[in-house]
Amino acid sequence: MALDVAVVGAGPGGYVCAIRAAQLGLLVAIIESRETLGGTCLNVGCIPSKALLHASQAYRDAGAHFADMGVLADGVRFDLDRMMDYKDAQVAGLTDGVAFLMKKNKIERIRGRARLVDSGKLAITGPDGAETEREASNIVLAPGSVPATLPGVEVDEKRVVTSTGALDLECVPERMTVIGGGVIGLELGSVWSRLGAQVTVIEYLDEIVPGTDLEIAKTFRRVLSGQGLKFHLKSAVQRVDAGVEGEPLTVRYAPRDGGDETSLPADVVMVSTGRRAATEGLAAAGAGLNLDEGGRILVDRHWQTSVPGVYAIGDAIAGPMLAHKAEDEGIAVAESLAGQAGHVNLELIPSVIYTEPEVAAVGRTEEQLKEEGRAYRVGKFPFAANARAKSRGATGGMVKVLADAATDRVLGVHVIGPEAGELIHEYCVAMEFGAAAEDVARTCHAHPTLSEAMREAALALGDGPIHA
Repeated sequence: MALDVAVVGAGPGGYVCAIRAAQLGLLVAIIESRETLGGTCLNVGCIPSKALLHASQAYRDAGAHFADMGVLADGVRFDLDRMMDYKDAQVAGLTDGVAFLMKKNKIERIRGRARLVDSGKLAITGPDGAETEREASNIVLAPGSVPATLPGVEVDEKRVVTSTGALDLECVPERMTVIGGGVIGLELGSVWSRLGAQVTVIEYLDEIVPGTDLEIAKTFRRVLSGQGLKFHLKSAVQRVDAGVEGEPLTVRYAPRDGGDETSLPADVVMVSTGRRAATEGLAAAGAGLNLDEGGRILVDRHWQTSVPGVYAIGDAIAGPMLAHKAEDEGIAVAESLAGQAGHVNLELIPSVIYTEPEVAAVGRTEEQLKEEGRAYRVGKFPFAANARAKSRGATGGMVKVLADAATDRVLGVHVIGPEAGELIHEYCVAMEFGAAAEDVARTCHAHPTLSEAMREAALALGDGPIHA
């Protein structure tokens, strides 16, 4: 029996697409090369990194902050093996949960690596090397992404690692160098810093977390510096020398704009220079699948590729490489294939950095608004003036709201502070409905809560906040 939908890739975009299509009555199969479902996110990305971030922050809090609250935990130590077991248990539970959802929704699960042969036709190479063909009225490509490489840096996932290897180090390195000051590098760098590593971040650009509102990025770097991370900005890594076995690695870098090369010893080097679409080998030469110069699949506004009946979503196409963006696209494509109207607002995809403090944003940055020539106003409120944050001893950071100067419509929101990743969604909803800052300012918020800071920042765009 021919399938209605074949989904290639079981990451957040792929498995969510498969579930939604099955819910809408379509006959669905999902093809995944990994033994477990969930893609990079669940297996070696979002979930294991958040488990380690949580565990390492608990360790730091116990040693540094509990005594301030009268909780005495003298001699706190950690067991790295047990911490890794904790991380692995969270991953196993969630991947098992996705497998259950496949059964619940009667989705056929196929283990193997799929290759697009033609419209409606896939060749699948199984774990045993045998190749079979499957046909489907519609094919959704959701292969995800892989870590980007860097010339002169050879990854072995032991001492020179990507995010994958950084999740499974067997011991805490004395010195760790992170190449790239983006989200992944800072999250995992924070994990190992909390556990005792001296972490140095080398970033090519002028500031860390490129694309983040510049004021927030600078504040964020100052906070991380206070936690012990060191930064070298506007610096280009030339190569990493392995040297003699048992000796430290040597990271060689130079000023981006010219200057003498500098060397830095490291026990572990993490390459975190972004990710690229995992499209290599995804389609046969004659399939007619068009890619851009970065290897991403070209699609129209309905996620249709250059091959009739073949769609693509997630990290494999243009747009932010975020699991929730892929999920929304998966739902939209499934609904379109079922005759409904699928839609994703790419202008309002929230981003979150899960460090301590967290950093979250949605919409435009100040720099983008200036470039667009759009008149805007800024409202800010510090967590130091928020009662709930103060009672928790989490007073660093702020909320920053950008609104149109004429209409007061909210254009962008940026948060650095406690639970920023949870707080940002109030404005995601508000902005989807075209809300003005005054709409948020006039909405009652429970006291005492962190969310009051979100309201106070909106009040700052009127007559001023109440508590600052």
